[in-house]
Amino acid sequence: MTGPLEGPSLLRCARCARPGRLSRQPIPTTAEGRVVVLTRRFPEGRICSGCYAKACETYGRCEACGEHRLTPGIGPQGQRWCTDCAGGLGDFTCPRCGQEGWLHRDGQCARCLLTDQLRELLDDGTGQVRAELVPLLESIRVMSRPRSGLLWLSRPQAPAILTALARGDVALTHEGLSCLAPKRSVIYVRDLLIACGVLPPIDRFLFLFEQWLPGWLEAITDEQQRSLLRQFATWDVLRKLRRAAAKGPVGHYRNQNAREHLRKAAGFLEDLQRHGRTLSTCTQADLDRWTAGASFSQRQALRPFLKWATARGHLPPLRLPTGVAIERTPISQRQRIELIRRVRTDPAMTGGDRVLALLVLLYAQPLNKIAQMSIDAVIRDGDEVLLRLGDPATPVPAPFGQFFTDHVARRSNLTTATNPDSTFLFPGRRAGQPIHPTSLRLRLQQLGIPNLDGRTRAIRELLMRAPAPVVAGMLGYADASTEQLAARSGATYKNYASGEHDSRRMPRLPAR
Repeated sequence: MTGPLEGPSLLRCARCARPGRLSRQPIPTTAEGRVVVLTRRFPEGRICSGCYAKACETYGRCEACGEHRLTPGIGPQGQRWCTDCAGGLGDFTCPRCGQEGWLHRDGQCARCLLTDQLRELLDDGTGQVRAELVPLLESIRVMSRPRSGLLWLSRPQAPAILTALARGDVALTHEGLSCLAPKRSVIYVRDLLIACGVLPPIDRFLFLFEQWLPGWLEAITDEQQRSLLRQFATWDVLRKLRRAAAKGPVGHYRNQNAREHLRKAAGFLEDLQRHGRTLSTCTQADLDRWTAGASFSQRQALRPFLKWATARGHLPPLRLPTGVAIERTPISQRQRIELIRRVRTDPAMTGGDRVLALLVLLYAQPLNKIAQMSIDAVIRDGDEVLLRLGDPATPVPAPFGQFFTDHVARRSNLTTATNPDSTFLFPGRRAGQPIHPTSLRLRLQQLGIPNLDGRTRAIRELLMRAPAPVVAGMLGYADASTEQLAARSGATYKNYASGEHDSRRMPRLPAR
């Protein structure tokens, strides 16, 4: 067949029903988007490569015989069946290890092939895996989805890094790893090495900032400016980051803010140089000129440098730039209710999408806090579901409680070597790390759910119904922040007198 497939002749996957074609057929002309290749024939018909991969990686209890094993078959009512009970699926048993799974080259399973490749890459030159890297081999080898490991090793970056560590080309330390490239692959391998105990834990974002800083300073061509920025970075920016790291992990946003403070300081020094000035000869007119063309966020990012420079005598005493941030208009309460209704009923949303949207629209949680949430925050108390966002725990309305418990049981990113035992509510793709807040923000954008505007409406509605201290305690907000938000929202609870206000209570008469 050489022409396009249309109408009744169009093939479809017997499981996902997407339009398909055989491997040697041309791509048919359809209005349904991507056409999949039908690679296998199962009892119910031809299936695509995606459905075949899912079948080969689905394990559980067979609903026919009750044995716990590979369940690639599907019964008439959607039951999960093993190969014996389904019949006609073929043999999925690896002749080498005896385990069931997707058979690859030479009829071996993905786990056996992954183990062979890892032993070759981690060979220290004596035919043996370098002793210090044995925990890394084991943590990758036992991943529940070994095919992901094969795909990872098929790219050139990871094998080069693993070989360099195994052969001793670089020291097996955090500093030694930093000598390798590319940066993103090195960070991924570093997280794996920390997770399996080969390298000691470090504050990830503080370490990344310390690795970034020397290269950034070297790119500053003016010697005087570079010296000034090095002092500011060392005695102000780094000191604050290390002080924060002593209390808890330095998050992504704190790391980015520190870099932005340095970039804005460098930009201000360049602006002065273009106008024939230095920091010591800067006048109020020079500062006002720069401020006039800067946004509120840019002015705020420069303030730490100006305050530090003034305190150290590098800058004459000047009036520092100020300003009020333009307050965004939140979505209306009606829009918020419509979005919550959509979260409940939209079949296209995944369980993780629903939980993320509810944390923003119902509980006004910021994305950086959502990323750090643990599954321990979801509490089941009989038929009731609670969220521990602050103290006390907050109840979840009955229609939505099931979404949270289902998500905890079916979280993503748990099938590879990175986070098999993660307790994060939203595990990330890197070992020991939660999902990145930016990934959460982009997902909300794809769903058409406004993050900041939706969260602002949620907290305002809550503050209109309860006193600010109560809302702050239950949602984990700071008291001062909720008081300010309550004042802007028009909440009047703080004007109420303390004590009981039961109108039905009879007044007490003084004793005679």
